[in-house]
Amino acid sequence: MIKLLPKKGKLLIATPSIEDNSFDRTVILLAEHNENGSVGFILNKPLGFTLNEIVPDIECNSEIHNGGPVEQDDLYFIHQSPEIIPNSIEICDGLYWGGDFETLKVLINSNKIEINTIKFFLGYSGWSPKQLKQELKEDSWLVSEKNGEPNILVEKNNQIWKKQMKSLGGEFQIWANYPSDPSLN
Repeated sequence: MIKLLPKKGKLLIATPSIEDNSFDRTVILLAEHNENGSVGFILNKPLGFTLNEIVPDIECNSEIHNGGPVEQDDLYFIHQSPEIIPNSIEICDGLYWGGDFETLKVLINSNKIEINTIKFFLGYSGWSPKQLKQELKEDSWLVSEKNGEPNILVEKNNQIWKKQMKSLGGEFQIWANYPSDPSLN
């Protein structure tokens, strides 16, 4: 298997050998990757509460996800609507990061945006300039051949990692079906 380099818009797939439990079976969308470091959001770790539970003036019960261990008191979002959310940052074709949150609140409360085109996160995943490169050398992560795609916002959380592992082929297809806790098998 050819090892790909990380790049803005790519997916990072946690390997079964990752030693950090907070990243076990995760898939991360890299929102930024440059000489200053990397920023991404875990796509498949829901926190068990909704947007209106942490922002009561938003009438929306969208699930909140754990974006990563950095700044977990801050709310982040990725979306598909840069034309109506000012200051959005393009990640890759069809996916954007952030933007004007006050505008987003108005759009949600007035039903002028499709909620399935947005995913919310508390915190983010971050790496210093050489940290991600080192973790890739240690085989903690694999970089997907594909960029993140807009449909990643609506995929079932428990299927994202498995689907990405299967897409890698070979030995990774076996890991896709391996139980998260083998003692329960």
